[in-house]
Amino acid sequence: MDDYLRAGLAIFNVGEFHAAHDAWEDHWLELERDSPDERFLHGLIQFTAVVYHAQDANWDGVRGLAESAASYLDGLPANYQSVNLGTVRTYLRAVRDDPEHVERVAPPRLTHRSVVLLPDGLDFEASAVAALVLAEEFGYDEWVIERGVEFARADLESGDEGSQFITLVMDFVRDAENRGLVFQRLRGHVQKRDSRERDVDGLFE
Repeated sequence: MDDYLRAGLAIFNVGEFHAAHDAWEDHWLELERDSPDERFLHGLIQFTAVVYHAQDANWDGVRGLAESAASYLDGLPANYQSVNLGTVRTYLRAVRDDPEHVERVAPPRLTHRSVVLLPDGLDFEASAVAALVLAEEFGYDEWVIERGVEFARADLESGDEGSQFITLVMDFVRDAENRGLVFQRLRGHVQKRDSRERDVDGLFE
């Protein structure tokens, strides 16, 4: 779960509240209902929804989500999975009691092992999760990202740590300002390598 968890935390901390839950949702759906990890991710997903929907000033909806999120997280340790859940719960309870609290107090940043995690703090595997989430969120061709991740992993396995695919996948996550340019470069590399690999497929079968 760590790669999914860290990817979502980093995305949340740069203000992409809607995208953040996508990093957790697929993994959450696979967990046993009412298990500690399931409640943890369910609560975090609803917490991001609280922050996201606060932008529309839908106070009844925000109050209900805050109450539900707090109940899912209730009883878990304050630093469950090394995330600052105690701070999150305090915020959720304040919003439950007064939904307009979200206009006066910014949501807490999510920490992992006491550090506010940002995209440039992600390793490759967490960056791969984040890249797919961000591609879906912003309408980039997900096939390009998926193939870029495949090629990057193949290069890592072969010991090529200087691979352009590794660099570009991670830059796609880290460099929001130049994300479109990074994507174009990644697409060019992906198309070239994909074409090269298809050219030799089946030659020795």
